[in-house]
Amino acid sequence: MPPRPPAEPAAPAGRSPLTPSPAPAVAAVRLAVRRLLTGLPGAGPVLVACSGGPDSLALAAATAFVAPRLGRPAGLVTVDHDLQPGSAERAEAVAGWARTAGFDPVEVLPVRVAGRPGGPEAAARTARYEALVVAAKRHHAAGVLLGHTRDDQAETVLLALARGAGPRGLSGMPERRELDGVPLLRPLLDVARSDTGAACAALGLTAWADPHNTDPAYARARVRAEALPALVDALGPGVVANLARTARLIAADAAALDTLAAAALDDVRAAGGGLSVDGLAALPDAVRGRVLHAWARELGAPPADLSHRHVAALDALVTDWRGQGPAHLPGNLPVRRHAGRLVQGGAPA
Repeated sequence: MPPRPPAEPAAPAGRSPLTPSPAPAVAAVRLAVRRLLTGLPGAGPVLVACSGGPDSLALAAATAFVAPRLGRPAGLVTVDHDLQPGSAERAEAVAGWARTAGFDPVEVLPVRVAGRPGGPEAAARTARYEALVVAAKRHHAAGVLLGHTRDDQAETVLLALARGAGPRGLSGMPERRELDGVPLLRPLLDVARSDTGAACAALGLTAWADPHNTDPAYARARVRAEALPALVDALGPGVVANLARTARLIAADAAALDTLAAAALDDVRAAGGGLSVDGLAALPDAVRGRVLHAWARELGAPPADLSHRHVAALDALVTDWRGQGPAHLPGNLPVRRHAGRLVQGGAPA
């Protein structure tokens, strides 16, 4: 079980014992948490999602220090995915440490991963976030803190590049987003993974090493162990920070385009229903793609299944019209071109 954080180290000579200085890595993690929590709306607690690994454990220790000083209650939740032997015991150990560290509430959230769609990583992630959202609503939390670091962000960008993702994928993980009305907050996206490990060491915390993080069966583990280190060797240590910064820059551009697309979607709605082909054709490609994506979701296409090829098929009805039949969206939703409009439905009777 991770031990309780020790008292702050003794102050160096010449410094008041009332104002000891934490280790630099500890200070870096605390500062990141303080920046995010300062001014956070709502009076409810923040909940730290903690697996017991070095990133989330450093985040939890920093939150236990910072939140009370900001007058913010802090709880901790740990998810038991039941994917490895001893997972329940590890989750209880994390919960036990959290209680000694002053968190309230503290909960273990067991989830079922088997039988969910997608690969094992995606299924576990979906189950985890569902459990976190339910817990946050139960405790009227102001947000859930997640321990993703700058290194995680760089890995996410590389994986997105490998998949041929567009700006949404290359934007990486946002610092803040809402899932079913619950704010998910990532205060450590500018903190290096080496700092979270160093912070745990400085505080005497023993972190759990998840074997999935080094299992080459998982793409992210291969990126972490091989691809990103190879880039660092070839291009220098600034690669990690540069990839993370790229994600922030693209995220800002994507947000601006999304705003333009939201207004454009309203502008191209046709009086008889559907979207005006002429209005769509007049839009810049980047805006039109977003308009079509948003409209497909309005029609009921499941977001997780809606891909670039579906949007490209809709776009072809506008920009490459040759009298072709309907485009088919996930959820068994045909869309056809009729009387200068894109409308839901198959070929007319």
